[in-house]
Amino acid sequence: MNIKRAKEEIINTVKAYLSCDENGNYKIAAMRQRPILLMGPPGIGKTQIMEQVARECNIALVAYTITHHTRQSAVGLPFIEKKEYGGKNYTVTDYSMSEIIASVYEKQEKTGLSQGILFIDEINCVSETLAPTMLQFLQYKTFGNQKVPEGWIIIAAGNPPEYNKSVREFDSVTLDRVRKIEIDPDFEVWKEYAYKQAIHPAVIHYLDIRRENFYRFETTPDGVFFSTARGWEDLSEMLVVLEELSIPVDAEFVYEYIQHDRIAKDFSNYYELYNKYRKDYKIEEILQGKYSDHLLHGLKIAPFDERLNMVGLLLGRLGRSFLEAVRTESYMETLFESLKEYLELLTLDGQNPIIQLKTLIESEEENLRHRKEEGLINRNDEIVIRKKLHRLKQYLENLRGRDINAQTAGEVVKELFAADKDNRNAGIKKTGSELENTFIFLETAFGEGQELAIFVTELSVNYYSARFIAEHGSDKYYTYNKSLLFGERQEEITRSMEK
Repeated sequence: MNIKRAKEEIINTVKAYLSCDENGNYKIAAMRQRPILLMGPPGIGKTQIMEQVARECNIALVAYTITHHTRQSAVGLPFIEKKEYGGKNYTVTDYSMSEIIASVYEKQEKTGLSQGILFIDEINCVSETLAPTMLQFLQYKTFGNQKVPEGWIIIAAGNPPEYNKSVREFDSVTLDRVRKIEIDPDFEVWKEYAYKQAIHPAVIHYLDIRRENFYRFETTPDGVFFSTARGWEDLSEMLVVLEELSIPVDAEFVYEYIQHDRIAKDFSNYYELYNKYRKDYKIEEILQGKYSDHLLHGLKIAPFDERLNMVGLLLGRLGRSFLEAVRTESYMETLFESLKEYLELLTLDGQNPIIQLKTLIESEEENLRHRKEEGLINRNDEIVIRKKLHRLKQYLENLRGRDINAQTAGEVVKELFAADKDNRNAGIKKTGSELENTFIFLETAFGEGQELAIFVTELSVNYYSARFIAEHGSDKYYTYNKSLLFGERQEEITRSMEK
């Protein structure tokens, strides 16, 4: 199955395993809560979906790569203890608490969450001495003589043997005690994720054209060559920063992330062409509704690959606007909630309005620090909250130096928030205008051809453009999307008639 379906399976498992009856007992007893064993190639996103599941289910996560551990850290250190059996005293070997089990209890204390996921990665790549411990862990949910606490779900992950020479095969007895989920790379699923994570447009559109290069593992006499989802995402992060710093990118740099000579060179060539088109076509001007007849004529006679690149450039630039618009909506919502709380605090007699706002900001900063430290917040939400905190500090500066009371503080805050709403509305209008101008440009350049169909399809796939259009509308999108769906339905009917 693909990674998206695997995530759904895990979320459903969490809900089922943590479901309790009217007496507070788990409906599925701990011994019947089979651990999940995720098997799939490296770099496909197994660890990332654990983080997502934990946040979405509001439970804790403790993650370990077991190959970094020795038997002592997993089981605990031995020590001699005196015990009495049958009226006689004996010295016996006992073990201190496993580092892994201790981490579960520490996570409970830090987060205040009593339930969670214990995720063990690369479980089938352990050393000879640790292998029996891992089998015991999967079968009995224990490390040494300590059990995993109730309310903690065990999920393990491993790589198939073709990707790792250190892999150990599990026997049928062990496999009969786990839920094995095999994960395969799926570009369409990854593309949805990539849009939501704001992966660099050049990466998304290159892989859309060269899907066979999304995930490759090749073993040759010269070594192992590969490209993975993790490699493409990490490359994207660097591309964004290098562009901001005006640092050039070449094939050797790309190979540091995409360790496949041919693919690294191919992407490097594409990226160079991507940047050339971005400069030559003056994408910013097109979004403002400005373009020449010369450009339109050139595109009409251009090869399909070049026209496709143009669509990709427009989508990439619009994507930034959609992302900013959606983030601004989230920012305004969380800012409103904080200001609502502040206005309620102002009703308390005898409190200094400036100190009240300062205290509120400090409290929210501490909450953010805690959530980030414990992995309870994703990157996008962190960006939104940091933007809100920055704005609240600006509100605070507006209050300082004034002879202010609760009433005037409330008036100032409401006035500033009204200005924020005006800025939000202006941003929405600007993004809507950019989308409208792009539709008009594509209609003028290509008519109702494949380019427009591809453009509409990608708007539907991109989380941020789909959300923006759903909330603020786009007549041209609805018109073309309806005709596109009708065309697909016609093809479906025709295929069924040919059977």
